[in-house]
Amino acid sequence: MSAREVTTKDNRKITSLAVENHIATLTLNDPSSRNSLSREMMAQLQETLDDIAADKDVHVVILRAEGPVFSSGHNLREVLAMSDDGTLSDLFDQCSTLMQSVVTLPQPVIARIDGAVTAAGTQLVASCDLAYASEDSKFATSGINFGLFCTTPGVALGRNVQPKQAMEMLLSGDFIDAARATEIGLINAALPADALDSHILTMARNIASKSPVVIKMGKAAFYKQLPMSLEDAYKYTSGVMCENMETRDAKEGLTAFFEKRDPEWRGE
Repeated sequence: MSAREVTTKDNRKITSLAVENHIATLTLNDPSSRNSLSREMMAQLQETLDDIAADKDVHVVILRAEGPVFSSGHNLREVLAMSDDGTLSDLFDQCSTLMQSVVTLPQPVIARIDGAVTAAGTQLVASCDLAYASEDSKFATSGINFGLFCTTPGVALGRNVQPKQAMEMLLSGDFIDAARATEIGLINAALPADALDSHILTMARNIASKSPVVIKMGKAAFYKQLPMSLEDAYKYTSGVMCENMETRDAKEGLTAFFEKRDPEWRGE
């Protein structure tokens, strides 16, 4: 998959994708709308994620944004217009599909945040496998301030943080800083802005160096077992471990360990 740009009907670039050394960098590039998750933006993100899912050359994805706002969430003018014409459910169905695509993507997704994140933008961050932000970043589920409770963002938020922490954000609509977001588990770490990219690239390279087939199996199993009972989770994951051991890469990894050499992954 080569670097490419996706444009809107008026030829504005709204996303870009670059792949290097098995790391895909997917950029939200509509700062004039605060990278709002318009139907157009979500369609382009969905198309790109579908392409990435099928690309064996991509082992990990970095999701970033241009401008001072990572994403402001849904385009409120679009929400109002679709509410008036009775098509609003299509918007939320599209958004729900996109968020689930991030979670079910075979490759891990790392959110890179340097700025403000609100509403469904926070939902997008919460849907990623890992998230790192600059210390000046801030997060909110701000729909309540406009008479619209962030119910769907609450799904992803509530799967990242404890219920009382999620409800505090959902009910107040207030921003929390990156340190607080780290404390409650919304992001992995808050970092100085000048250290953000190097930290994320180091993590991405680390992940990209692992067996892609094992990462795929492990990511899928992790999310599938979360809602299970303890007994069912162990039964299910024990089966996955057995399947994992049947892969060529698992046998290669253990052989390389005993032979004191680096493994040669084939994604098989």
